Amino acid sequence: MQNLEKIYNNQTLPIVKYSDNKYRLNSRYKIGKIELSNKIAILNLTKDSSQKIFIELDKLNGAYQDDTVVVQVLFNPKGKTKAKVVQIIESSKSKILCFVKDKKLFTIKEGVQILNNSLNLLEGDVIILQNQEIIEHFGNISNPKVDEKISLYLYNEDYRLNEFKSISKKSTTIGKRVDLTHLDFCTIDPASAKDHDDAIYFDEETSELYVAIADVSAYVEQNSTLDVDAKRRAFSIYLPHKVLPMLPFELSTDLCSLVPNKPRLSYVFKIKLDLKNIRVEEAQLFEATIESKNKYSYEYIDEVLDQNDSTNEFVKLYNIAKKFRYKRLQNGYDFRNDEIRLILDKKEQLIDFTIETSSPSHSLIEECMLMANQEAAKKLKHLGIFRVHDEPTPSKIKKLLDDVNALGLKAKLKKDVHSTIVAIQNKAQEVGLEQEVDELIIQSQQQAKYSSIKKEHFGLGFNDYSHFTSPIRRYSDLVLHRILKTNKIPQDIENICEDISTTEREISSLVWDYEDRKYARYLSNHIEKTFEAIIVDTDKHIAKLDDSSISGARIFIDKYSGEKLFTKVKVKIIDSDIISKKVIAQIL
Repeated sequence: MQNLEKIYNNQTLPIVKYSDNKYRLNSRYKIGKIELSNKIAILNLTKDSSQKIFIELDKLNGAYQDDTVVVQVLFNPKGKTKAKVVQIIESSKSKILCFVKDKKLFTIKEGVQILNNSLNLLEGDVIILQNQEIIEHFGNISNPKVDEKISLYLYNEDYRLNEFKSISKKSTTIGKRVDLTHLDFCTIDPASAKDHDDAIYFDEETSELYVAIADVSAYVEQNSTLDVDAKRRAFSIYLPHKVLPMLPFELSTDLCSLVPNKPRLSYVFKIKLDLKNIRVEEAQLFEATIESKNKYSYEYIDEVLDQNDSTNEFVKLYNIAKKFRYKRLQNGYDFRNDEIRLILDKKEQLIDFTIETSSPSHSLIEECMLMANQEAAKKLKHLGIFRVHDEPTPSKIKKLLDDVNALGLKAKLKKDVHSTIVAIQNKAQEVGLEQEVDELIIQSQQQAKYSSIKKEHFGLGFNDYSHFTSPIRRYSDLVLHRILKTNKIPQDIENICEDISTTEREISSLVWDYEDRKYARYLSNHIEKTFEAIIVDTDKHIAKLDDSSISGARIFIDKYSGEKLFTKVKVKIIDSDIISKKVIAQIL
Protein backbone atom coordinates (compact mmCIF):
# COMPACT_ATOMS: atom_id res chain seq x y z
CA MET A 1 0.00 0.00 0.00
CA GLN A 2 2.75 2.46 0.91
CA ASN A 3 4.55 1.72 -2.36
CA LEU A 4 1.39 2.27 -4.37
CA GLU A 5 0.64 5.55 -2.59
CA LYS A 6 4.20 6.74 -3.13
CA ILE A 7 4.07 5.81 -6.82
CA TYR A 8 0.67 7.53 -7.19
CA ASN A 9 1.93 10.79 -5.69
CA ASN A 10 4.97 10.90 -7.98
CA GLN A 11 3.81 9.17 -11.16
CA THR A 12 4.02 10.63 -14.65
CA LEU A 13 2.42 7.51 -16.13
CA PRO A 14 -0.97 6.02 -15.16
CA ILE A 15 0.63 3.29 -13.07
CA VAL A 16 -1.62 3.50 -9.99
CA LYS A 17 -5.31 4.32 -9.80
CA TYR A 18 -7.05 5.77 -6.76
CA SER A 19 -10.75 5.28 -6.09
CA ASP A 20 -12.97 4.40 -3.13
CA ASN A 21 -10.07 5.31 -0.82
CA LYS A 22 -7.98 2.50 -2.33
CA TYR A 23 -4.83 2.47 -4.43
CA ARG A 24 -4.86 -0.09 -7.23
CA LEU A 25 -2.17 -1.03 -9.72
CA ASN A 26 -3.11 -0.50 -13.33
CA SER A 27 -3.35 -3.94 -15.02
CA ARG A 28 -0.81 -2.84 -17.62
CA TYR A 29 1.87 -2.53 -14.92
CA LYS A 30 3.51 -4.98 -12.54
CA ILE A 31 5.74 -4.59 -9.45
CA GLY A 32 8.49 -7.02 -8.57
CA LYS A 33 12.20 -7.70 -8.12
CA ILE A 34 14.72 -8.05 -10.91
CA GLU A 35 16.60 -11.33 -11.37
CA LEU A 36 19.36 -11.39 -13.97
CA SER A 37 19.88 -14.76 -15.61
CA ASN A 38 21.60 -15.91 -18.80
CA LYS A 39 21.52 -12.66 -20.77
CA ILE A 40 17.91 -11.87 -19.84
CA ALA A 41 16.12 -10.34 -16.86
CA ILE A 42 13.16 -11.91 -15.09
CA LEU A 43 10.67 -10.02 -12.95
CA ASN A 44 9.77 -11.91 -9.77
CA LEU A 45 6.34 -10.61 -8.76
CA THR A 46 5.88 -9.49 -5.19
CA LYS A 47 2.70 -11.55 -4.88
CA ASP A 48 2.65 -15.34 -5.19
CA SER A 49 2.50 -16.09 -8.88
CA SER A 50 3.86 -18.67 -11.30
CA GLN A 51 3.82 -16.09 -14.09
CA LYS A 52 7.21 -15.31 -15.65
CA ILE A 53 7.77 -11.83 -16.98
CA PHE A 54 10.86 -11.50 -19.17
CA ILE A 55 12.67 -8.23 -19.73
CA GLU A 56 15.26 -7.68 -22.43
CA LEU A 57 18.48 -6.24 -21.02
CA ASP A 58 18.08 -3.06 -23.05
CA LYS A 59 14.67 -2.52 -21.40
CA LEU A 60 15.99 -2.41 -17.82
CA ASN A 61 16.47 1.37 -17.87
CA GLY A 62 19.14 1.36 -15.16
CA ALA A 63 17.65 -1.39 -12.97
CA TYR A 64 19.85 -4.21 -11.72
CA GLN A 65 19.80 -7.45 -9.71
CA ASP A 66 17.28 -7.42 -6.78
CA ASP A 67 16.03 -3.89 -7.51
CA THR A 68 12.30 -3.45 -6.85
CA VAL A 69 10.78 -1.96 -10.00
CA VAL A 70 7.62 -1.10 -11.87
CA VAL A 71 7.38 -2.59 -15.35
CA GLN A 72 4.98 -1.91 -18.16
CA VAL A 73 3.69 -5.01 -19.90
CA LEU A 74 4.45 -4.82 -23.60
CA PHE A 75 2.99 -7.97 -25.15
CA ASN A 76 2.42 -11.62 -24.42
CA PRO A 77 3.61 -13.89 -27.27
CA LYS A 78 3.30 -17.65 -26.65
CA GLY A 79 2.48 -17.10 -22.99
CA LYS A 80 5.75 -15.29 -22.16
CA THR A 81 4.96 -11.81 -20.99
CA LYS A 82 7.58 -9.22 -21.91
CA ALA A 83 7.94 -5.84 -20.37
CA LYS A 84 10.12 -2.78 -19.83
CA VAL A 85 11.14 -1.09 -16.58
CA VAL A 86 9.52 2.31 -16.15
CA GLN A 87 10.46 3.09 -12.53
CA ILE A 88 12.90 1.89 -9.89
CA ILE A 89 11.08 1.90 -6.56
CA GLU A 90 13.92 0.66 -4.37
CA SER A 91 17.54 -0.01 -5.18
CA SER A 92 19.00 -3.24 -3.76
CA LYS A 93 22.29 -1.42 -3.12
CA SER A 94 24.11 -4.27 -4.84
CA LYS A 95 27.79 -3.83 -5.56
CA ILE A 96 28.09 -3.60 -9.33
CA LEU A 97 31.25 -3.93 -11.41
CA CYS A 98 30.98 -1.27 -14.13
CA PHE A 99 32.98 0.40 -16.87
CA VAL A 100 32.64 3.65 -18.76
CA LYS A 101 31.81 3.55 -22.46
CA ASP A 102 30.65 6.51 -24.54
CA LYS A 103 30.09 8.53 -21.35
CA LYS A 104 27.73 5.89 -19.97
CA LEU A 105 28.14 3.26 -17.23
CA PHE A 106 27.64 -0.39 -18.17
CA THR A 107 27.92 -3.54 -16.09
CA ILE A 108 30.86 -5.72 -17.10
CA LYS A 109 29.06 -9.02 -16.52
CA GLU A 110 25.90 -8.38 -18.52
CA GLY A 111 26.65 -5.24 -20.54
CA VAL A 112 23.59 -3.53 -19.03
CA GLN A 113 23.55 0.28 -18.92
CA ILE A 114 23.20 1.46 -15.33
CA LEU A 115 23.23 5.24 -15.70
CA ASN A 116 24.88 8.07 -17.54
CA ASN A 117 28.39 8.96 -16.40
CA SER A 118 27.94 11.78 -13.93
CA LEU A 119 30.79 10.60 -11.69
CA ASN A 120 33.67 12.40 -13.40
CA LEU A 121 35.15 9.18 -14.79
CA LEU A 122 37.28 8.62 -17.87
CA GLU A 123 36.46 6.45 -20.85
CA GLY A 124 37.38 2.85 -19.98
CA ASP A 125 37.47 3.33 -16.18
CA VAL A 126 36.50 0.20 -14.24
CA ILE A 127 34.79 0.71 -10.89
CA ILE A 128 32.59 -0.93 -8.28
CA LEU A 129 29.40 1.04 -7.89
CA GLN A 130 27.01 0.85 -4.95
CA ASN A 131 23.93 3.01 -4.58
CA GLN A 132 25.30 5.23 -7.40
CA GLU A 133 28.53 5.85 -5.47
CA ILE A 134 32.02 4.64 -6.33
CA ILE A 135 33.34 2.38 -3.57
CA GLU A 136 36.43 1.09 -5.43
CA HIS A 137 38.34 2.11 -8.55
CA PHE A 138 39.94 -0.90 -10.26
CA GLY A 139 41.79 1.15 -12.85
CA ASN A 140 41.31 1.60 -16.57
CA ILE A 141 40.62 -1.17 -19.06
CA SER A 142 43.64 0.06 -21.05
CA ASN A 143 45.85 -1.37 -18.27
CA PRO A 144 46.32 -5.17 -18.62
CA LYS A 145 46.73 -5.53 -14.86
CA VAL A 146 43.05 -4.76 -14.36
CA ASP A 147 42.11 -8.11 -15.95
CA GLU A 148 42.97 -10.13 -12.85
CA LYS A 149 40.80 -7.98 -10.58
CA ILE A 150 37.88 -8.20 -13.01
CA SER A 151 37.94 -12.00 -13.26
CA LEU A 152 38.36 -12.51 -9.52
CA TYR A 153 35.51 -10.10 -8.73
CA LEU A 154 33.13 -11.60 -11.30
CA TYR A 155 33.54 -15.04 -9.71
CA ASN A 156 33.57 -13.87 -6.08
CA GLU A 157 37.22 -14.80 -5.56
CA ASP A 158 38.60 -11.28 -5.07
CA TYR A 159 39.09 -11.97 -1.35
CA ARG A 160 42.15 -14.00 -2.39
CA LEU A 161 43.98 -10.73 -3.04
CA ASN A 162 44.03 -10.13 0.73
CA GLU A 163 46.85 -11.54 2.81
CA PHE A 164 46.40 -14.74 4.76
CA LYS A 165 45.98 -14.44 8.49
CA SER A 166 49.01 -15.42 10.54
CA ILE A 167 49.51 -19.15 10.97
CA SER A 168 51.26 -21.45 13.36
CA LYS A 169 54.35 -23.01 11.80
CA LYS A 170 54.28 -25.97 14.16
CA SER A 171 52.72 -29.31 13.43
CA THR A 172 49.41 -29.74 15.26
CA THR A 173 49.77 -33.53 15.46
CA ILE A 174 51.95 -35.59 17.74
CA GLY A 175 52.41 -39.24 16.99
CA LYS A 176 54.77 -41.97 15.99
CA ARG A 177 55.91 -41.75 12.39
CA VAL A 178 57.78 -44.21 10.25
CA ASP A 179 61.23 -42.84 9.45
CA LEU A 180 61.80 -43.13 5.69
CA THR A 181 64.44 -40.42 5.40
CA HIS A 182 66.98 -43.03 4.27
CA LEU A 183 65.02 -43.82 1.09
CA ASP A 184 65.81 -42.04 -2.18
CA PHE A 185 62.51 -40.25 -2.71
CA CYS A 186 62.34 -37.68 -5.51
CA THR A 187 59.81 -35.23 -6.90
CA ILE A 188 58.98 -34.91 -10.62
CA ASP A 189 57.11 -31.73 -11.55
CA PRO A 190 57.06 -28.90 -14.08
CA ALA A 191 60.32 -26.97 -14.02
CA SER A 192 58.50 -23.89 -12.68
CA ALA A 193 56.74 -25.73 -9.82
CA LYS A 194 57.17 -24.32 -6.32
CA ASP A 195 54.77 -26.58 -4.41
CA HIS A 196 55.56 -30.28 -4.38
CA ASP A 197 52.64 -32.43 -3.18
CA ASP A 198 54.07 -35.81 -4.06
CA ALA A 199 57.32 -37.78 -4.13
CA ILE A 200 58.00 -41.34 -5.25
CA TYR A 201 60.46 -44.13 -4.54
CA PHE A 202 60.55 -47.60 -6.11
CA ASP A 203 62.25 -50.54 -4.44
CA GLU A 204 63.15 -52.81 -7.34
CA GLU A 205 64.11 -55.76 -5.15
CA THR A 206 60.77 -55.96 -3.38
CA SER A 207 58.62 -54.47 -6.20
CA GLU A 208 57.29 -51.89 -3.74
CA LEU A 209 56.24 -48.44 -4.89
CA TYR A 210 56.22 -45.70 -2.25
CA VAL A 211 53.98 -42.70 -2.97
CA ALA A 212 54.59 -39.99 -0.36
CA ILE A 213 52.12 -37.11 -0.13
CA ALA A 214 52.55 -33.87 1.81
CA ASP A 215 50.86 -34.33 5.20
CA VAL A 216 48.94 -31.06 5.20
CA SER A 217 46.53 -32.31 7.86
CA ALA A 218 49.44 -32.29 10.33
CA TYR A 219 49.57 -28.49 10.03
CA VAL A 220 45.95 -27.53 9.28
CA GLU A 221 43.74 -28.41 12.21
CA GLN A 222 40.14 -29.21 11.36
CA ASN A 223 37.74 -26.27 11.93
CA SER A 224 40.64 -23.89 12.65
CA THR A 225 40.67 -20.43 11.05
CA LEU A 226 43.18 -21.71 8.52
CA ASP A 227 41.01 -24.74 7.74
CA VAL A 228 37.86 -22.62 7.27
CA ASP A 229 39.78 -20.41 4.84
CA ALA A 230 41.16 -23.42 2.93
CA LYS A 231 37.67 -24.91 2.75
CA ARG A 232 36.32 -21.69 1.27
CA ARG A 233 39.09 -21.54 -1.34
CA ALA A 234 38.84 -25.30 -2.06
CA PHE A 235 41.54 -25.11 -4.75
CA SER A 236 44.61 -23.14 -5.71
CA ILE A 237 43.96 -20.94 -8.75
CA TYR A 238 46.59 -21.15 -11.47
CA LEU A 239 46.66 -18.09 -13.71
CA PRO A 240 49.26 -17.72 -16.48
CA HIS A 241 51.37 -15.31 -14.42
CA LYS A 242 50.80 -16.41 -10.82
CA VAL A 243 49.29 -18.85 -8.35
CA LEU A 244 46.60 -17.84 -5.87
CA PRO A 245 47.12 -20.67 -3.38
CA MET A 246 44.66 -22.54 -1.23
CA LEU A 247 47.14 -22.42 1.65
CA PRO A 248 49.57 -19.72 2.78
CA PHE A 249 52.91 -19.79 0.98
CA GLU A 250 54.63 -20.64 4.29
CA LEU A 251 52.89 -24.00 4.02
CA SER A 252 52.33 -24.51 0.28
CA THR A 253 55.87 -23.76 -0.85
CA ASP A 254 57.81 -24.47 2.34
CA LEU A 255 56.71 -26.53 5.34
CA CYS A 256 54.31 -28.83 3.49
CA SER A 257 56.17 -28.88 0.19
CA LEU A 258 58.38 -31.94 -0.32
CA VAL A 259 61.45 -29.88 -1.19
CA PRO A 260 64.84 -31.65 -1.52
CA ASN A 261 67.14 -32.36 1.40
CA LYS A 262 64.70 -31.36 4.15
CA PRO A 263 62.72 -33.72 6.37
CA ARG A 264 59.02 -33.43 5.66
CA LEU A 265 55.92 -34.93 7.26
CA SER A 266 54.22 -37.22 4.76
CA TYR A 267 51.28 -39.54 4.35
CA VAL A 268 52.64 -42.56 2.51
CA PHE A 269 51.27 -45.43 0.48
CA LYS A 270 53.56 -48.46 0.31
CA ILE A 271 52.20 -50.40 -2.65
CA LYS A 272 53.30 -53.98 -3.27
CA LEU A 273 53.09 -54.68 -7.02
CA ASP A 274 52.36 -58.05 -8.58
CA LEU A 275 54.38 -57.61 -11.78
CA LYS A 276 53.30 -60.95 -13.21
CA ASN A 277 49.56 -60.23 -13.12
CA ILE A 278 49.95 -56.43 -13.32
CA ARG A 279 47.96 -55.62 -10.21
CA VAL A 280 48.34 -54.22 -6.72
CA GLU A 281 48.96 -57.07 -4.31
CA GLU A 282 48.81 -55.03 -1.12
CA ALA A 283 48.71 -51.34 -0.11
CA GLN A 284 49.77 -50.05 3.31
CA LEU A 285 49.04 -46.46 4.39
CA PHE A 286 50.90 -44.75 7.22
CA GLU A 287 52.27 -41.45 8.49
CA ALA A 288 55.98 -41.00 7.90
CA THR A 289 58.86 -38.60 7.63
CA ILE A 290 60.69 -38.52 4.32
CA GLU A 291 63.51 -36.50 2.80
CA SER A 292 63.40 -36.02 -0.94
CA LYS A 293 66.87 -36.47 -2.39
CA ASN A 294 66.22 -34.86 -5.78
CA LYS A 295 63.88 -32.44 -7.51
CA TYR A 296 63.47 -33.42 -11.17
CA SER A 297 61.63 -31.67 -13.99
CA TYR A 298 59.47 -33.51 -16.52
CA GLU A 299 61.86 -32.40 -19.23
CA TYR A 300 64.86 -33.98 -17.49
CA ILE A 301 63.07 -37.29 -16.88
CA ASP A 302 61.94 -37.32 -20.53
CA GLU A 303 65.58 -37.08 -21.59
CA VAL A 304 66.46 -39.99 -19.28
CA LEU A 305 63.61 -42.12 -20.60
CA ASP A 306 64.52 -41.25 -24.18
CA GLN A 307 67.95 -42.84 -23.68
CA ASN A 308 66.17 -46.11 -22.80
CA ASP A 309 68.96 -47.36 -20.55
CA SER A 310 67.54 -50.63 -19.19
CA THR A 311 69.62 -50.28 -16.01
CA ASN A 312 68.21 -46.86 -15.13
CA GLU A 313 65.69 -46.83 -12.25
CA PHE A 314 63.31 -44.46 -14.01
CA VAL A 315 63.35 -46.51 -17.21
CA LYS A 316 62.52 -49.63 -15.17
CA LEU A 317 59.65 -47.91 -13.37
CA TYR A 318 58.38 -46.41 -16.63
CA ASN A 319 58.25 -49.83 -18.27
CA ILE A 320 56.18 -51.08 -15.33
CA ALA A 321 53.92 -48.02 -15.51
CA LYS A 322 53.29 -48.68 -19.22
CA LYS A 323 52.01 -52.16 -18.43
CA PHE A 324 49.62 -50.85 -15.75
CA ARG A 325 48.48 -48.14 -18.14
CA TYR A 326 47.79 -50.66 -20.91
CA LYS A 327 45.67 -52.72 -18.54
CA ARG A 328 43.87 -49.62 -17.25
CA LEU A 329 42.89 -48.58 -20.77
CA GLN A 330 41.01 -51.83 -21.27
CA ASN A 331 38.20 -50.12 -19.34
CA GLY A 332 39.28 -46.47 -19.37
CA TYR A 333 40.24 -44.01 -22.09
CA ASP A 334 43.27 -42.26 -23.49
CA PHE A 335 42.47 -38.78 -24.79
CA ARG A 336 44.86 -36.43 -26.54
CA ASN A 337 44.37 -33.22 -24.65
CA ASP A 338 47.12 -30.71 -25.32
CA GLU A 339 47.06 -27.63 -23.07
CA ILE A 340 47.91 -24.12 -24.20
CA ARG A 341 49.82 -22.04 -21.66
CA LEU A 342 49.78 -18.29 -22.11
CA ILE A 343 52.98 -16.33 -21.52
CA LEU A 344 52.65 -12.80 -20.16
CA ASP A 345 55.24 -10.05 -19.81
CA LYS A 346 55.85 -7.93 -16.70
CA LYS A 347 52.96 -5.67 -17.71
CA GLU A 348 50.73 -8.77 -17.82
CA GLN A 349 50.28 -8.52 -21.57
CA LEU A 350 50.03 -11.67 -23.66
CA ILE A 351 53.24 -12.06 -25.66
CA ASP A 352 53.52 -15.78 -26.46
CA PHE A 353 52.21 -19.26 -25.74
CA THR A 354 53.42 -22.81 -25.32
CA ILE A 355 51.62 -26.09 -25.96
CA GLU A 356 52.04 -28.70 -23.24
CA THR A 357 51.62 -32.28 -24.39
CA SER A 358 51.59 -35.40 -22.27
CA SER A 359 55.05 -36.99 -22.36
CA PRO A 360 56.48 -40.27 -20.97
CA SER A 361 57.48 -38.55 -17.72
CA HIS A 362 53.90 -37.29 -17.26
CA SER A 363 52.62 -40.80 -17.89
CA LEU A 364 55.03 -42.30 -15.34
CA ILE A 365 53.90 -39.95 -12.57
CA GLU A 366 50.25 -40.17 -13.60
CA GLU A 367 50.16 -43.95 -13.20
CA CYS A 368 51.79 -43.72 -9.75
CA MET A 369 49.28 -41.09 -8.60
CA LEU A 370 46.29 -42.93 -10.10
CA MET A 371 47.37 -46.03 -8.20
CA ALA A 372 47.54 -44.13 -4.89
CA ASN A 373 44.20 -42.39 -5.52
CA GLN A 374 42.55 -45.69 -6.33
CA GLU A 375 43.98 -47.46 -3.28
CA ALA A 376 42.86 -44.58 -1.04
CA ALA A 377 39.28 -44.97 -2.29
CA LYS A 378 39.42 -48.73 -1.71
CA LYS A 379 40.18 -48.12 1.97
CA LEU A 380 36.82 -46.38 2.33
CA LYS A 381 33.51 -48.21 2.38
CA HIS A 382 30.51 -46.76 0.54
CA LEU A 383 30.69 -43.34 2.26
CA GLY A 384 33.47 -40.75 2.25
CA ILE A 385 34.74 -38.34 -0.42
CA PHE A 386 35.12 -39.76 -3.92
CA ARG A 387 35.93 -38.46 -7.37
CA VAL A 388 33.16 -39.77 -9.62
CA HIS A 389 32.43 -39.52 -13.32
CA ASP A 390 29.14 -40.66 -14.83
CA GLU A 391 28.74 -42.32 -18.21
CA PRO A 392 27.69 -40.01 -21.08
CA THR A 393 23.94 -39.75 -21.63
CA PRO A 394 22.37 -41.46 -24.69
CA SER A 395 21.64 -38.05 -26.22
CA LYS A 396 25.31 -37.04 -25.86
CA ILE A 397 26.45 -40.27 -27.53
CA LYS A 398 23.95 -39.72 -30.37
CA LYS A 399 25.29 -36.20 -30.93
CA LEU A 400 28.86 -37.52 -30.84
CA LEU A 401 28.02 -40.08 -33.53
CA ASP A 402 26.31 -37.40 -35.62
CA ASP A 403 29.35 -35.10 -35.34
CA VAL A 404 31.95 -37.74 -36.22
CA ASN A 405 29.84 -39.10 -39.06
CA ALA A 406 29.62 -35.57 -40.47
CA LEU A 407 33.41 -35.83 -40.70
CA GLY A 408 33.04 -38.98 -42.80
CA LEU A 409 34.06 -41.54 -40.15
CA LYS A 410 30.95 -43.76 -40.56
CA ALA A 411 30.85 -44.74 -36.89
CA LYS A 412 28.06 -46.86 -35.40
CA LEU A 413 26.65 -47.52 -31.94
CA LYS A 414 28.28 -50.61 -30.42
CA LYS A 415 27.19 -52.93 -27.59
CA ASP A 416 28.15 -50.38 -24.94
CA VAL A 417 29.48 -46.83 -24.57
CA HIS A 418 33.10 -47.92 -24.06
CA SER A 419 33.14 -50.00 -27.25
CA THR A 420 31.49 -47.16 -29.16
CA ILE A 421 34.08 -44.60 -28.08
CA VAL A 422 37.04 -46.91 -28.73
CA ALA A 423 35.69 -47.69 -32.22
CA ILE A 424 35.34 -43.96 -32.94
CA GLN A 425 38.93 -43.36 -31.82
CA ASN A 426 40.21 -46.17 -34.04
CA LYS A 427 38.43 -44.74 -37.08
CA ALA A 428 39.76 -41.25 -36.27
CA GLN A 429 43.29 -42.62 -36.13
CA GLU A 430 42.89 -44.11 -39.60
CA VAL A 431 42.22 -40.67 -41.12
CA GLY A 432 44.54 -38.59 -38.92
CA LEU A 433 41.80 -36.85 -36.89
CA GLU A 434 42.74 -38.22 -33.45
CA GLN A 435 43.05 -34.90 -31.65
CA GLU A 436 39.95 -33.34 -33.22
CA VAL A 437 37.77 -36.37 -32.50
CA ASP A 438 39.13 -36.68 -28.96
CA GLU A 439 37.97 -33.11 -28.41
CA LEU A 440 34.45 -34.10 -29.52
CA ILE A 441 34.54 -37.14 -27.23
CA ILE A 442 35.60 -34.96 -24.29
CA GLN A 443 32.70 -32.58 -25.05
CA SER A 444 30.30 -35.54 -24.87
CA GLN A 445 31.42 -36.47 -21.35
CA GLN A 446 29.66 -35.68 -18.10
CA GLN A 447 31.60 -33.42 -15.77
CA ALA A 448 33.56 -35.22 -13.06
CA LYS A 449 32.59 -34.20 -9.54
CA TYR A 450 33.03 -35.02 -5.86
CA SER A 451 30.54 -37.32 -4.19
CA SER A 452 30.02 -38.63 -0.66
CA ILE A 453 28.77 -41.93 -2.14
CA LYS A 454 31.16 -44.35 -3.86
CA LYS A 455 30.44 -44.61 -7.59
CA GLU A 456 32.51 -45.46 -10.64
CA HIS A 457 34.80 -43.13 -12.56
CA PHE A 458 33.76 -43.75 -16.17
CA GLY A 459 36.66 -41.95 -17.85
CA LEU A 460 39.32 -43.83 -15.91
CA GLY A 461 37.40 -47.11 -15.85
CA PHE A 462 37.74 -47.38 -12.05
CA ASN A 463 35.12 -48.61 -9.60
CA ASP A 464 36.98 -46.96 -6.70
CA TYR A 465 38.58 -43.55 -7.07
CA SER A 466 39.24 -40.48 -4.97
CA HIS A 467 41.69 -37.58 -4.80
CA PHE A 468 44.48 -38.26 -2.32
CA THR A 469 47.67 -36.91 -3.90
CA SER A 470 47.35 -33.08 -3.88
CA PRO A 471 46.34 -31.74 -0.45
CA ILE A 472 48.40 -28.56 -0.94
CA ARG A 473 46.15 -27.40 -3.77
CA ARG A 474 42.87 -29.36 -3.33
CA TYR A 475 40.73 -29.33 -0.20
CA SER A 476 39.13 -32.65 -1.17
CA ASP A 477 42.45 -34.43 -0.61
CA LEU A 478 42.85 -32.85 2.81
CA VAL A 479 39.36 -34.06 3.78
CA LEU A 480 40.22 -37.56 2.56
CA HIS A 481 43.46 -37.62 4.59
CA ARG A 482 41.53 -36.80 7.75
CA ILE A 483 38.92 -39.48 7.07
CA LEU A 484 41.60 -42.12 6.48
CA LYS A 485 43.48 -41.11 9.64
CA THR A 486 40.48 -40.96 12.00
CA ASN A 487 37.96 -43.25 10.29
CA LYS A 488 35.39 -40.50 10.91
CA ILE A 489 33.15 -39.05 8.17
CA PRO A 490 32.27 -35.35 8.60
CA GLN A 491 28.55 -34.90 9.29
CA ASP A 492 28.32 -32.35 6.47
CA ILE A 493 30.23 -34.48 3.94
CA GLU A 494 27.48 -34.13 1.30
CA ASN A 495 27.63 -30.35 1.53
CA ILE A 496 31.44 -30.44 1.45
CA CYS A 497 31.40 -32.46 -1.79
CA GLU A 498 28.78 -30.23 -3.38
CA ASP A 499 30.55 -27.02 -2.38
CA ILE A 500 33.94 -28.22 -3.65
CA SER A 501 32.42 -29.34 -6.96
CA THR A 502 30.68 -26.00 -7.41
CA THR A 503 33.86 -24.06 -6.59
CA GLU A 504 35.83 -26.22 -9.04
CA ARG A 505 33.47 -25.26 -11.88
CA GLU A 506 33.56 -21.59 -10.89
CA ILE A 507 37.36 -21.51 -10.80
CA SER A 508 37.55 -23.13 -14.24
CA SER A 509 35.21 -20.42 -15.56
CA LEU A 510 37.29 -17.74 -13.83
CA VAL A 511 40.50 -18.91 -15.52
CA TRP A 512 38.77 -19.08 -18.91
CA ASP A 513 37.39 -15.58 -18.36
CA TYR A 514 40.86 -14.27 -17.58
CA GLU A 515 42.52 -15.99 -20.52
CA ASP A 516 39.76 -14.99 -22.97
CA ARG A 517 40.23 -11.37 -21.94
CA LYS A 518 43.98 -11.68 -22.51
CA TYR A 519 43.30 -13.03 -25.99
CA ALA A 520 40.82 -10.23 -26.73
CA ARG A 521 43.32 -7.62 -25.50
CA TYR A 522 46.05 -9.10 -27.71
CA LEU A 523 43.80 -9.24 -30.78
CA SER A 524 42.51 -5.70 -30.22
CA ASN A 525 46.03 -4.67 -31.25
CA HIS A 526 45.87 -6.88 -34.35
CA ILE A 527 42.75 -5.62 -36.11
CA GLU A 528 42.88 -6.34 -39.87
CA LYS A 529 45.65 -8.91 -39.28
CA THR A 530 45.24 -12.45 -40.65
CA PHE A 531 45.64 -15.74 -38.75
CA GLU A 532 45.20 -19.45 -39.32
CA ALA A 533 42.15 -20.91 -37.56
CA ILE A 534 40.00 -24.02 -37.36
CA ILE A 535 36.19 -24.24 -37.18
CA VAL A 536 35.19 -25.75 -33.81
CA ASP A 537 31.44 -24.97 -33.54
CA THR A 538 29.23 -24.86 -36.62
CA ASP A 539 26.06 -23.97 -34.67
CA LYS A 540 27.50 -20.87 -32.99
CA HIS A 541 29.89 -20.05 -35.87
CA ILE A 542 33.01 -20.25 -33.71
CA ALA A 543 36.58 -20.88 -34.81
CA LYS A 544 39.72 -21.26 -32.75
CA LEU A 545 42.98 -19.63 -33.72
CA ASP A 546 45.63 -22.20 -34.60
CA ASP A 547 48.49 -19.99 -35.71
CA SER A 548 52.22 -20.00 -35.04
CA SER A 549 51.93 -16.51 -33.53
CA ILE A 550 48.86 -17.11 -31.35
CA SER A 551 46.77 -20.21 -30.65
CA GLY A 552 43.68 -21.08 -28.64
CA ALA A 553 41.62 -17.88 -28.93
CA ARG A 554 37.93 -18.46 -29.69
CA ILE A 555 36.58 -16.13 -32.39
CA PHE A 556 33.11 -15.58 -33.84
CA ILE A 557 32.88 -15.76 -37.61
CA ASP A 558 31.04 -12.88 -39.28
CA LYS A 559 29.01 -13.84 -42.37
CA TYR A 560 29.51 -17.55 -41.74
CA SER A 561 28.97 -19.52 -44.96
CA GLY A 562 28.59 -23.09 -43.75
CA GLU A 563 32.17 -24.32 -43.38
CA LYS A 564 32.34 -27.86 -41.98
CA LEU A 565 33.57 -28.76 -38.52
CA PHE A 566 37.38 -28.70 -38.18
CA THR A 567 37.83 -26.95 -41.53
CA LYS A 568 41.10 -25.02 -41.53
CA VAL A 569 40.57 -21.41 -42.59
CA LYS A 570 42.40 -18.11 -42.80
CA VAL A 571 40.65 -15.30 -40.96
CA LYS A 572 40.98 -11.54 -40.62
CA ILE A 573 40.25 -9.96 -37.23
CA ILE A 574 37.68 -7.19 -37.63
CA ASP A 575 36.78 -6.43 -34.01
CA SER A 576 37.91 -7.38 -30.50
CA ASP A 577 36.19 -6.14 -27.36
CA ILE A 578 38.24 -6.49 -24.16
CA ILE A 579 35.25 -6.13 -21.81
CA SER A 580 32.96 -8.73 -23.40
CA LYS A 581 35.97 -10.79 -24.62
CA LYS A 582 34.18 -11.20 -27.95
CA VAL A 583 36.43 -11.36 -31.00
CA ILE A 584 34.90 -11.18 -34.48
CA ALA A 585 36.65 -12.24 -37.66
CA GLN A 586 35.95 -12.81 -41.34
CA ILE A 587 37.01 -15.84 -43.33
CA LEU A 588 39.22 -14.86 -46.25
